[in-house]
Amino acid sequence: MDTSETTDSSAEPRADGPEPAGAERRGWRRWAMDTRPLRRPAYRRLWSSTIVTAVGSQLTAVAVPKQIYDITGSSAWVGYASLAGLVPMVVFALWGGAVADTVDRRKLLLVTNIGIAVTSLLFWAQAVTGLDSVAVLMVLLALQQAFFGLNSPARNASIARLVPEHELPAANALGSTVMQTGLVAGPLLAGALIPVIGLPELYLIDAVALCATVWAVVRLPALPPLAGSAARRAGVREIAAGFRYISGHKVLLLSFLADIIAMVFGMPRALFPQLAAETYASWGEGRALGLLFAAIPIGAVIGGLLSGTFSRARRHGWMVIGAVVAWGVAVAGFGASRNLWIAVAFLAAAGVADMVSMVFRGAILLSAATDEMRGRMQGVFTVVVAGGPRLADVLHGTAGSAFGPRAAVAGGGLLVVVLTLGLAAAVPALRRYRV
Repeated sequence: MDTSETTDSSAEPRADGPEPAGAERRGWRRWAMDTRPLRRPAYRRLWSSTIVTAVGSQLTAVAVPKQIYDITGSSAWVGYASLAGLVPMVVFALWGGAVADTVDRRKLLLVTNIGIAVTSLLFWAQAVTGLDSVAVLMVLLALQQAFFGLNSPARNASIARLVPEHELPAANALGSTVMQTGLVAGPLLAGALIPVIGLPELYLIDAVALCATVWAVVRLPALPPLAGSAARRAGVREIAAGFRYISGHKVLLLSFLADIIAMVFGMPRALFPQLAAETYASWGEGRALGLLFAAIPIGAVIGGLLSGTFSRARRHGWMVIGAVVAWGVAVAGFGASRNLWIAVAFLAAAGVADMVSMVFRGAILLSAATDEMRGRMQGVFTVVVAGGPRLADVLHGTAGSAFGPRAAVAGGGLLVVVLTLGLAAAVPALRRYRV
C-alpha cells in the first residue's frame, strides 16, 4: 500500500491473511461477482439483511411522496419533503460518523436500526388511521433520515473490521449491487402493490423487513474502538478533526472530489421528465421516463454481477479515475442521443461505471483511513453521496432551461471528463494509490 498516504493498521483485529489458494479464477468465473467475503459469517449476516431492507426501504421511499401528493395534489410539497429529509440526514451523518468512532459500532447499529423500524411503524400508524397530515409525514421523514444518518457511517465503517483488506472491493461490490437492485425492484414492487394492498401496508412491510436487520446486528461481534484509541466525546471538535484528516490525506480528499465532480456535473436525472416529454415522446412519455430512471441502476446491477475481475484490481486510484471518466463519456453520449434505446444503453453504461467508482472509492475510504477515523470518513461519504445528486438537480435544471436539456446533459458529461483528467494530472496522489 502507498505508505505516503496511509497509516499502518496492522494492529487491527481483522481476518487478514494471504490470498486464499486457488483464488485466481479462470474463464467466465473471472468475470462473475467475487463472493469471497460471504465466507465471513459476520459479513454474511450483515449483507443478507441488506437484501431484504434494500427493497423494503424503497417501498417507504415511494409511499411517502405518493401519500404527500395524494394529500396536497402538489409536486412542490413533494420537493419540500425531500428537503425536510436531507437536512437532518446531513447533520446526523456528520455527527454519526464521529459517534461511530467513539462507541461500539454494533451497539450504535442496533439502536439506529430499531429507531428506523419504529419510525416505519409510525408511518404505518398515521396512514392506517387516515391522519392525512403533511406536517406529521415531514416530521417522521426527518426522524427517519436522522436515524439513517447515524446508522450509515457505522454500518459502512464496520465492513473493514469484518473482512480482510484484500476483500474490501469485493465486499463493496456485493453491498452496492444489492442496494442498486433494491432501487430497481423496490419501486416496481411498490407500483404493483399500491393498487392491491394500499399505502399503509407498504410501510408495514418495510418495518417487518427491518426486523431482519436488527436480528443480523444482534448476531454481529462487538465492534468497540480499537485498543490504543484515545477516549473522546463525539462533538463539533471531532467532526472538525475528521475534515482536517481528509485535508491531510490527499487520496481521501481526491476520492471525494472525484465523486462530487461525477455527481454534480454528470447526474442528469432532473432533465429526465423534459427529455421524456420532448426528445423521446414518440416512444411514449411514460414508457420513456420509466426507462430513463431505471437505466442507471440496471447498469449498476450488471456491473456488480460482473465485478469479479475489477474487484481484484490493485490500482484503486486508476480504477476511480477511469470509472469517473467513463461515466462522463457515457453521460455525454446519452445527451447526444435522439434514439431512446441508444440513450438507455448509454445510461446503463454509465451505471456500470458508477458501480466501479463506488466499489473503489469505498475501498479507498476503508483502507486508507485508520479505524479511529473510518466513521467520520463514512459520515462525509454519506453526505457527498446524498448531497451531490441534489446539487446536480439544481444545476442541470437551470442549465436545461438556459441551453436545452440535451446540450446541458452532453456538456455536463464532457465537463466531468475534463475536470477528472485535470484533477488526476494536477495531483498525482490518486493515480499513484494502490494496495
